[in-house]
Amino acid sequence: MKARRDVYQAIADPTRREIIQLIAAEPLDIKSLTERFDMSQQAISLHVKLLTDCGLVRMEQRGRNRYCRPKLEQLGEVAMWVDQYRQHWESKLDNLEAYLGKLKKDRKYGKQKK
Repeated sequence: MKARRDVYQAIADPTRREIIQLIAAEPLDIKSLTERFDMSQQAISLHVKLLTDCGLVRMEQRGRNRYCRPKLEQLGEVAMWVDQYRQHWESKLDNLEAYLGKLKKDRKYGKQKK
């Protein structure tokens, strides 16, 4: 049984992130996507396949062409995961800002003493 790919695997690659960004703006077929990258159509097709396997893209048949449409709901999982670390780093940056403010105040106070 093949292991299901996950959204983190999909967004780990910069090409796939760019594909997501492009099709979020407008659905594109594989040929149109390929024209925007310096790689073969086969390579782009493999990236799109992985995005499809991860549930971030669905293919839609229009005439002879197959268009990539975004399914970005799963990125909510990533946003929640990142948000927990954002809160951590915001707290660290707040502490740093307070410390730098204290240093600046101490330096200013120290200069006035002389």
